[in-house]
Amino acid sequence: MAKRQRSAVSCHGSGFSNVALPALSLSKGRATRDLAPLVRGLALMLGLIGCAGGQAAPPKEFNGQQALGYVSAQLAFGPRIPNTPPHEAMLRWLDSMSRARADTVVLQRWKHRTLTGDSIALTNVIARFNVAATTRVLYLAHWDTRPRSNGNTKDTLAPVPGANDGGSGVAVLLGVMDALKKQRPAVGVDILFVDGEDYGLFVNDNHDVLLGSKYYAANPVAGRPDFAVLFDMVGDRNLQLKVEDNSEIAAADVVDLVWGTAEKMGFGSTFVRSTQGAVTDDHVPLISAGMRAVDLIDFTYPAWHTKDDTIDKVSAESLGIVGNVAVGVIRKVK
Repeated sequence: MAKRQRSAVSCHGSGFSNVALPALSLSKGRATRDLAPLVRGLALMLGLIGCAGGQAAPPKEFNGQQALGYVSAQLAFGPRIPNTPPHEAMLRWLDSMSRARADTVVLQRWKHRTLTGDSIALTNVIARFNVAATTRVLYLAHWDTRPRSNGNTKDTLAPVPGANDGGSGVAVLLGVMDALKKQRPAVGVDILFVDGEDYGLFVNDNHDVLLGSKYYAANPVAGRPDFAVLFDMVGDRNLQLKVEDNSEIAAADVVDLVWGTAEKMGFGSTFVRSTQGAVTDDHVPLISAGMRAVDLIDFTYPAWHTKDDTIDKVSAESLGIVGNVAVGVIRKVK
């Protein structure tokens, strides 16, 4: 799941301070200059910046306990490693769960050749709500798990169960879809489950990681969203979500929207307005493609990339906080 970067820029402030930067990739890829996302972003910001002001808090629609059950269901498949039966079984389940909730579902299938010459079959699952809407929000999380441990562990041959790293983000997005099925969104919402995020190592130009988000960035099903939010490692029992630097620079107004919504809902102790440095994660390919994207991630997780990333490290309370904010953000967009 992600790799921490040394931050080249320390930048944290109001949503108006950095609005000229959303089309600039800070981490990799070529910078792009496209005024369309800037203009749309400014319009969206002007309509939403009041979320930190006098608007009432959105209702709490998300069931954290049910989301914890979604984590358990994923773990029951075993490690979801590409080219394995558990990965294929998880894909069938995720496709079925999405079709039971969304208006339409799109599968993106492709094969990736690894640095070692292996061919792995990968699939992104995109669940779409209110397809005809022009204002669109993109939420994403990775559904694969890491083949080998490389975190704080000596057992480097063990696969990672992925309760938090992978499982929590998927569970939040499934819970968001439950809420959107009960009460349809006023805007378009695309839920993207990306594959192949954690297959290889974050070396050699990240050739074998972030595969699903790279593919989607090059082949967007719904065009360029007004903004995107990535959910990665968001179920930790000791959850604290600080502002990731690439997110603040690429989409400061979206950071204000998300953290402001959390504060309105009473979750200011979990969504903390301080920076945690830059992280290479699935939002980076989207930013490189000119999308305004932010990353919700708690990198202070001792079980990261180890066999100890199990369900006892995840809580329904943390999932409920993140899920309620996720739904609340959608309800604020008009």
